[in-house]
Amino acid sequence: MANRRLFPTSQHMRSLLMALLMALLLAQAGAAGAAEWAGYEKLDRAQVLSRLAGATAAAPADFYARNLSGLDLASIDFKGANLGAAVLNGSKLQHANLAGCNLTVSFGEGADFSGANLSGAMMFSMQLKGANLAGANLAGARFIGDLSRARLRGANLAGLQGAADMKNQSMGLMRASFASADLRDANLAGADLKRADFSFADLRGAKLMNANLAGAEFASADLRGADLSGADLRGAELIDTRFADAVLTGARFEGASWRGVQGMENAAARGALAVPESLR
Repeated sequence: MANRRLFPTSQHMRSLLMALLMALLLAQAGAAGAAEWAGYEKLDRAQVLSRLAGATAAAPADFYARNLSGLDLASIDFKGANLGAAVLNGSKLQHANLAGCNLTVSFGEGADFSGANLSGAMMFSMQLKGANLAGANLAGARFIGDLSRARLRGANLAGLQGAADMKNQSMGLMRASFASADLRDANLAGADLKRADFSFADLRGAKLMNANLAGAEFASADLRGADLSGADLRGAELIDTRFADAVLTGARFEGASWRGVQGMENAAARGALAVPESLR
């Protein structure tokens, strides 16, 4: 099959990708294993390595809509491969090099990406529920999708482009979801995570300096000891959020919703804007 690059470069392309995502999700709804991915060519490890052997930066390997689920792909260099719409559910990708890869509308639920390099990857509409990305490098990646219940402890998400896609509202809000994810000690400095969902997420000790968190949801999120200095939290939903020992120096909270917030009396909030007097 000829190489197909799926990087969204226009509003029209994004709309097509959204339609493809919805079709894929509906087609695979309820699928429990690799055998149920009808129409997806199943590859084994040897076939993956064979395709990568002759790949170059100018002619990356093509795994578009291939089924790579359950494979041991640890430490493999994917050389910027096209993994658009690929199935990686349950695969072992520890320390794999996926830098710059196209993972648009791909599936990696329950996969192990610990220590993997995903810097600069295109992860638009990617499904990673329950995946392990502890210590992974996602710096500068474009991510819109599901990282709920994922393990991201110590991961590098600096400069991650995860702002909600406001041009596809007709199909529902497409945003980054970190609901109930483990983000302890993760680096999200300078990340654009506008309208992201951090409900019930563990962000203890996370670095969120100068991050764009406008309109993000932090219901029952744990931000104890996190550094949010200079972060933009305008319009954020802060319901039962824990802030003890957090650094909020220069953070902006205009228009934020505050209810049941805990630990603000122990937070360093010098210069923070629009913090309710009752919480200071």
